[in-house]
Amino acid sequence: MKKTFALITIAAAALLSCQKQQTTPEGEGALILSVSTGETRAAMTSDELLANADIRIYKDDFSGMVRHYKYSELPQRIYLPSGGYRIDVVAGEAAKETPSYASWEQKSYKGSKAVTITAGGSENITVVAAMNSIVSNISFDSTIDSYFQAGYSCSVSLSTVEGASLSYSKSQSGTDGYFIASGFEPSLDWTFSGTLTSGESFTKSGRIQNVEGGKRYKLLLKYVEKNGLLDVEILVDDTLNEVYDDIIFVPVSTGLASTGKYEVWGTKFTAYADVDENEYDRTKVYFEYRVAGSDGAWSRSVAATRISEGSYSALINGLAGETEYEYRLVVTKAADGSEEIVDGTKTVTTEATPQVPNSSFETVSHAESSNYYSFYDPASSDPALQSKWWCSGNKGSTTVGSSYQITYPDTGDKQDGNQSVCLESRYVIVKFAAGNLFCGRFGATIGTSGGTVYFGRPFTARPTAMRFWAKYSSGKINRVGNGPAGVQSGDYDKASLRIALGTWDYKKYGGDANSPILVNTTDESTFMDYATDESTIAFGERILTADADNSTNVWQQITIPLDYKTTTEYPTHIMIAFAASMYGDYFTGCDSSKLWLDKIELLYE
Repeated sequence: MKKTFALITIAAAALLSCQKQQTTPEGEGALILSVSTGETRAAMTSDELLANADIRIYKDDFSGMVRHYKYSELPQRIYLPSGGYRIDVVAGEAAKETPSYASWEQKSYKGSKAVTITAGGSENITVVAAMNSIVSNISFDSTIDSYFQAGYSCSVSLSTVEGASLSYSKSQSGTDGYFIASGFEPSLDWTFSGTLTSGESFTKSGRIQNVEGGKRYKLLLKYVEKNGLLDVEILVDDTLNEVYDDIIFVPVSTGLASTGKYEVWGTKFTAYADVDENEYDRTKVYFEYRVAGSDGAWSRSVAATRISEGSYSALINGLAGETEYEYRLVVTKAADGSEEIVDGTKTVTTEATPQVPNSSFETVSHAESSNYYSFYDPASSDPALQSKWWCSGNKGSTTVGSSYQITYPDTGDKQDGNQSVCLESRYVIVKFAAGNLFCGRFGATIGTSGGTVYFGRPFTARPTAMRFWAKYSSGKINRVGNGPAGVQSGDYDKASLRIALGTWDYKKYGGDANSPILVNTTDESTFMDYATDESTIAFGERILTADADNSTNVWQQITIPLDYKTTTEYPTHIMIAFAASMYGDYFTGCDSSKLWLDKIELLYE
């Protein structure tokens, strides 16, 4: 289905609504062009797209151009002598003064439409500006990974424009690249370069002749072992008009516009509307909302913000999770200041706002071992507490006895309920073990060298932060294992508190369907950097240090905001991990560090 990306109204009229008293020059008609934002969002913002849209009007007898405007300079009325015209529209990257002829994100759009102006007449037309970029798409078959060393690439360049080139690495495999169609019979030149596992250099080049805007050119690269050749499959995709949103230029009407599914959160959503600014006051646009199906009064939200000409939005928040709301548009007439409720309403259903189970650690048992506490109880009356969600490294540390628990309930020091949980770093016979707590499961010990841990639990909601109570007592590092670089004995120990949301595929990250991320503490290559990981959607972290100038040995409420790398994906899992010694994976820290935690909450504000 095509979606509206931007709206440009093109109306030929001598007189409109409150302008009916004005006089049209004899023998002429008037073109009235206005622009507002539609539903789809793109790499180029709506404001950039509209401000740079290039509009040219030509006589249909090929006698030349009669008008040329950038949208930002467009007058409200363009009077033209009666006759036939062609209106050309260029938008997106191609409309910029200094466009990038090759881009990973920015698309170009073109469209044309004929119109006849009659003296004193009125014509409405719709101009469709279709996606007009030349699209490259390079994919690397698994044989490339098998027979080539890391670092191989395939460059693609436009033959008619010097420097218009994109380089595909493994991470860009299957990604679309965009070129501005330019010059006479342009071609796409490609060159694959890599080093075989044998150490030999390998290069192969080719050309796709006479490429056209609005088409995707797919290349699948395979390596054939038997004859040492690179096999290339080329496919020309003519269906881009079904894949990419056109820019559609249609008459502006006042009413609610659609909200994208990713713009509806647990306690908030963004409402959109199109408003005819010739008729209504742009400073007095509002949205009203209420629980769907209720007879309650409508609640007025914050006044809408003008995004661009004719396009408005407002963030409506403070809502309840998993609730259907209806909302409507209220505008103010420019002529007399009276309010008008626009016919029609829309509905949205807010996302679920779940909390983590056993958030105050009130439920414990010896379900796994008499040597340590587990933070669930198969005998609980609450199904959410009957199976493991929280885990710790107790299974590894207590193999030599229960006195070496590194995570346990503390009834004497708490902030909520009957107890908190205490994470205590210890030196266990021959190795340092950091007090830790995480969602997931402990795997197995690897001799006295370390162990495996499976991080994560299924989770599809989108919280905005995590809040909890914490207290931290520590000292200087007195156990130094295998790193990390720059950390040494005598430095103050630190506590690590982390939360992440992601779409981690257990087949890639080594874990299982419930806990997809496998970390082997004897193999640093398995350590996860959530700040840069490609499958992490959102991440937040807080580091606590207790040193001579900064005492954290008191209870404090901490909020860790989640920084979303993308808001157009839903997570499949959540990862929460706490450690009394943040370098515990390297067997480094202070063996008297303690971190208390209580009352963990996920916020959806």
